[in-house]
Amino acid sequence: MRKVLNGLYAGALALACLAMVAIATLVLMQITGRMVDRTLLLLGATPLGLSIPSLSDFGGFLFVASATLALPATLRAGGHVRVSLLLSLGGPTLRRIQGGLVLIAALALAGFATWHSGAQALDSWRFNSVSFGMVRVPLWIPQGIMTLGFGLLLVAVIDELVSVLRGQDPAYQTAEDDRSTGGH
Repeated sequence: MRKVLNGLYAGALALACLAMVAIATLVLMQITGRMVDRTLLLLGATPLGLSIPSLSDFGGFLFVASATLALPATLRAGGHVRVSLLLSLGGPTLRRIQGGLVLIAALALAGFATWHSGAQALDSWRFNSVSFGMVRVPLWIPQGIMTLGFGLLLVAVIDELVSVLRGQDPAYQTAEDDRSTGGH
């Protein structure tokens, strides 16, 4: 099971990275197109009109995909912002209790985000909602990807909570401890 979950988190992170690469590629293509057109204008030639329609829409959709799909791996790597000063004041037992309570709160928030974004994607699908740009994109597609990211975060939070309830350190704590000790 551990291998499957780690593969799921790594796959989502890889997709998040691909989304960021896609954003950079689209922007680079747009900039290159503008430079070619302006160079042609300066040379007295007719510009080719190179542009990517709905670039801002695509960039926004890809950014949301990147941000949400990276959530589970970021949680497990201890990359989310946490206030650990309070955790350092108590011993290991208090730290585990506080961590468990925070994970329960995170479970509620991740569950709500998953449910809400899923309901929104379903509504967009039912009502055939599309984006307002030149290229009409069915909104359930980016909303569905966002729901997938939140759903995977929900799984990762449950994964961490199960570790805490079993008396083990959650992965994010292990990652933070490794960073603070230099990986030793």
